[in-house]
Amino acid sequence: MATSQELQSLFNTLDRDQDGKVSINELFLSPGLSAIISAETGISSPQELLAMHGDKDGSISFEELKEVVKKASNLT
Repeated sequence: MATSQELQSLFNTLDRDQDGKVSINELFLSPGLSAIISAETGISSPQELLAMHGDKDGSISFEELKEVVKKASNLT
């Protein structure tokens, strides 16, 4: 389980270009962090996460990620 602050820190680390969204490329550049996201969301792959919950441009915002983690009951 992650706190909102921990999730924000993880998101900021993944968001390498600091555009406020994490793209599929950024997820693949950090496989260890992607594994943490998968564990927190219950979704097995970055592709599945983005397909189910991301924007049409193939990225996910912090708020979208936070909602997915909440739904998985892993946000404290």
